[in-house]
Amino acid sequence: MIKHKEQRVGVFLDVANMYHSARNLFGAKVNFGNILLEAVASRKLIRAIAYVIRAESPEEQKFFEALDKQGFEVKMKDLQVFWGGQKKGDWDVGITVDAIKMGDRLDTIVLVTGDGDYLPLVGYLKNNKGCRVEVIAFSESCSSKLKEEADEFSDLSKDKRRFLLPIRPQLSKRRK
Repeated sequence: MIKHKEQRVGVFLDVANMYHSARNLFGAKVNFGNILLEAVASRKLIRAIAYVIRAESPEEQKFFEALDKQGFEVKMKDLQVFWGGQKKGDWDVGITVDAIKMGDRLDTIVLVTGDGDYLPLVGYLKNNKGCRVEVIAFSESCSSKLKEEADEFSDLSKDKRRFLLPIRPQLSKRRK
């Protein structure tokens, strides 16, 4: 199936997966605005949802607002901290449920993640909902099986200038 302007598109962005991939692979931030443009590709955007984990850090509210301004609906959940200090925060089930619920109203579902846990979702959306499923991620951190199962895989690593932003060093506070 070729991309055409009448396709109804839903974009599901796993922010933590993309953030950590860019930081660990390239020491950079992700340009989520350009990723959304790539995902939509001049088609009809029905919904773009960014799934974030709230960790109560001072700069995160500005980041969440920036995602909103770029066209994402931001869904948040709190970071879970367990006894002993172990932390967990992911949206795998939430993204899966939303994609399945919206699948009947979309022609194309774009998953912005490299997480192989979404493999069953991709198969279900293709075989039971009749959706085209595209995956956008960094090839170095994307599950090879997820790449194979998707109808199309877009490798963000092929255009780092477009999809990455430098991490600005924090200005040191002046000493009094």
